[in-house]
Amino acid sequence: MSLSTQDLKNITVIGAGYVGLSNAILLAQEHLDTKVTLFDINSDRIAQLQQQKSPLQDKEIIDFLSNQPLNFFATDDASHIYKDADVAIIATPTNYDIASGKFDTSSVESSIRSVREQNPSVPIVIKSTIPIGFTKNIHQQFDENIIFMPEFLREGQALYDNLHPSRIIVGATNQQTNFVEKLMALYKKASLEEHLECLQMPPTEAEAVKLFANSYLATRISFFNELDSFAESNQLDSQSIITGIGLDPRIGQHYNNPSFGYGGYCLPKDTQQLKANYEGVPSNVIHAVVDANNTRKRFIARQIIDKNPKSVGIYRLSMKKDADNFRDSAILDIINTLKQHGLTITIYEPAIQDNEFQGCAIIADLNTFKQANDLIVANRWHDELNAVAKKVYTRDVFGFS
Repeated sequence: MSLSTQDLKNITVIGAGYVGLSNAILLAQEHLDTKVTLFDINSDRIAQLQQQKSPLQDKEIIDFLSNQPLNFFATDDASHIYKDADVAIIATPTNYDIASGKFDTSSVESSIRSVREQNPSVPIVIKSTIPIGFTKNIHQQFDENIIFMPEFLREGQALYDNLHPSRIIVGATNQQTNFVEKLMALYKKASLEEHLECLQMPPTEAEAVKLFANSYLATRISFFNELDSFAESNQLDSQSIITGIGLDPRIGQHYNNPSFGYGGYCLPKDTQQLKANYEGVPSNVIHAVVDANNTRKRFIARQIIDKNPKSVGIYRLSMKKDADNFRDSAILDIINTLKQHGLTITIYEPAIQDNEFQGCAIIADLNTFKQANDLIVANRWHDELNAVAKKVYTRDVFGFS
C-alpha cells in the first residue's frame, strides 16, 4: 500500500545549485500535484529560471524546464515563502574551511533561522552536505523538526540521478517517522524507478553515509590514478591493466578511468571533512586518499614539465566532459605548478568570458588555441581534439580515440 503524500503539497527549496534545482524540478512535476517555490540569493540565476532557462549545464534540467509541465516558481525574495510551506528543503553550499578544519555551515544555519522566523513548526530537510554530528547539534540549537536527507548526485546529471536514485536515505529520529514516510513516498513517486531501497536511520549515521560514500569514490579514483602513475612511469599500457583488473566482478569495469585527480563540488571537501572528523580516531586510509590526490597532481605536472614544451594549452578546466564547473578542479593546482616552473600557459574554456584566468590568457577560438600550443593538456578527451591528437597529453585512457 502506497503512503499518502497529501500533506506535502507546498514545498520550498532553498538554493538553486545542482542539488536544489534538481530537487525542485523533481518535486514540481505535474503528476505529483505539488507546488514548489525555489529561492536563491543569486538574482541572475533566478532571472534565467523565470524564463525557463537553466543556469546549469545539465541535459535533463534543460529539457524539463523547456518541455515538461512543472508547478514551479523561482524567486530571490524570501519574504513569506516559508509561511505556508509543508516542508522546507535546504540545499545551500557548504564549502570546507581549511582554517577551521570543518565545513562552513553558516548558509545552512542562516536558512534554518529564516524558515523558523516565518514558520516555527514546518519540517526542515537538510540536503546540503554537513559534518558528522551537525544535525544533532542543530536539534539542540533550534528544534528536532529538522532532518538530514543526503543526496547522491553527479554534477551535470543531477536531475537524472534524482529521477533514477540508487537509494533514498533519511536521517531522522523515531519521533519523525510519520513525516519521513510521507517524504520517502513523495520522492519515490517523483522518481522513475519502480523498486527503491529506502532507509531511515539516525541523522548522525545518515551524515556518515554521505561522507564515507564520497570518500570511497575518492579512494577508488586515487587507486586507479596511482595504478596509472605506475604504468606511465614504466611505459606500460594502463588501459590493459585496468581492464584486466576490472574483470574481477568484485571490482568491476566502472569508475576506473584515470584522471589528473579528483575535484569538483563534493569529493575534495567531503574527504577533507571526513579526515577532520577522524581526529582522535586511529586511521590511515582517509588521510592517505587526501595525500594521494595531491601526489597525483604533482606527478602529472612533472610529466608535463619533463616534455619541455614551449607553450602549454589547457583544454577545459572542468573535471568532466561537457561540464561547466571547475571548482577545485585538479588542473588548477597543476596550472599553478607549471607557472612556478616558468611555463607559458593559455587556456581554452568556453565557460569563461574574460580574457584571462589566474594570470593565464584565455583563447576563445578553439582552432587558434590548437595552433598556438605545442602541447595540449586535457583531463578528459574530446573528439574536437582529434586533429591535434599527437600533441595532446591526457590520462583519459578509455575516452582517448
